Amino acid sequence: MALKNNVLTPSLINSFLILTALAITCTACKISYSMSGATTTGLKTVSVQYIQNRASLVQPLLSQNLTEALIDKCKAQTNLQLVSGLGDANFEGEISDYKTATLTISGDARAAVNRFTISVRIRFTNSLFPENSFDQTFSRYEDYDSNRDLSQVEDDLSKKIVELLVEDIFNRAFVNW
Repeated sequence: MALKNNVLTPSLINSFLILTALAITCTACKISYSMSGATTTGLKTVSVQYIQNRASLVQPLLSQNLTEALIDKCKAQTNLQLVSGLGDANFEGEISDYKTATLTISGDARAAVNRFTISVRIRFTNSLFPENSFDQTFSRYEDYDSNRDLSQVEDDLSKKIVELLVEDIFNRAFVNW
């Protein structure tokens, strides 16, 4: 790769072009990678306000469980610092519905399957990118056999539903689905 009679050889030109392209690529690109798919570009802090229970049927620990589950998800899936005031990203809201209803009727006009539903209204504020903010109601349910009383299945079903709700809320805020 030397100059031959003060003329650049094709091999030298190709090497120069490859090195230039590689240098531009390495210095001009910033790659953000997240195992969860979460995008928190520019955000430094997150806050989760206590999620109040405003449903007509109140389960005493649901607000606490939902709030803590959302905090845990943000800690585990992002590198954002949790703050007690208002963060760059802020969650607030309330449980709006907590109910059970008959889903199907058996041949003898009795309930065969019941549906247990929890709905939560979340207001998410992204102070750096307001277009990513939202005010949305999330709702999830689990079905259970009507031969069982709600009190027998409530704890297990609530845990499953809270997990699904938190996943939906987190994805809406940071995965932009």
